[in-house]
Amino acid sequence: MKYSHSMFNKLKHVILKHPKDAFISQVHLSNEWEKYNYLEEPIYDESLSEYEEFVSILKEHVDQIDYLPFSEETGLDSLYAHDPIKFTKEGAIILKSGKLLRQLEAKIYKEFLLEKNIPILGELTGDAIADGGDIIWLDDKTLVVGRGYRTNDEAIRQLREITSHLVEEFIVVQLPHDQGESECLHLMSFISMVDHDLAVVHSPLMPVFFRQLLLKRKIQLIEVPKNEYLTLGCNVLALAPRVCILPYGNVYTKQQLEEAGATVYEYKGKEISYKGTGGPTCLTSPVIRTY
Repeated sequence: MKYSHSMFNKLKHVILKHPKDAFISQVHLSNEWEKYNYLEEPIYDESLSEYEEFVSILKEHVDQIDYLPFSEETGLDSLYAHDPIKFTKEGAIILKSGKLLRQLEAKIYKEFLLEKNIPILGELTGDAIADGGDIIWLDDKTLVVGRGYRTNDEAIRQLREITSHLVEEFIVVQLPHDQGESECLHLMSFISMVDHDLAVVHSPLMPVFFRQLLLKRKIQLIEVPKNEYLTLGCNVLALAPRVCILPYGNVYTKQQLEEAGATVYEYKGKEISYKGTGGPTCLTSPVIRTY
């Protein structure tokens, strides 16, 4: 079986973490949201409603949805199931978050994958730190890794070694300081692949060489303006080539996607996405995408 070696092919199997098992309760949120650097305190009941809407879209397109279990060892950010692991066609790579509060998520994830008999290709060790949001498959032979506050040089060295037999080109993108170490800027903060030749981007944060590389590969760039970048307009989950999910309210980005031939689904994500700054890609860990 081939696991997920793409960011845009048809999504068949995904892993999620339900807010009832990450947020737990309003009391818990009240005590924890500032520690996790959320923009505002999420409203628990609203988060459940938003998540139901989000999952209802997934169920129309995805054959299998698995949920990570509740664990006292993980916190609010475990809602964003994309970051503790990254899939390749041969199985998962277990990561270790650059955010200290999230590092135990990898252990829980590893136990979950073993229980589900999902193969593990490799695991970061020692001083290596990396988040799944810093790793994208540009195509099935090109892996791009962002070097920033959440992913360090040692992780990049280990990822290069683990994936050496799978990729022809391993590209490192130096990420900007942007809003600083306490904020979360991932590589996927400013690029989402929607098809092999279509990407949603926020160019002001992109290194010139990387933007030029995308254009050289004839990838059409949909430019997200600053106001919609701030409302996660650049965080687009592909359900299939040119079929995607976008947080509600990013009107310009949606229009540009539709003009490029994409079908766009929207969900209200104020509580589960905006306040924790994690869009639909962050909420999902794609296990299998068909080719």
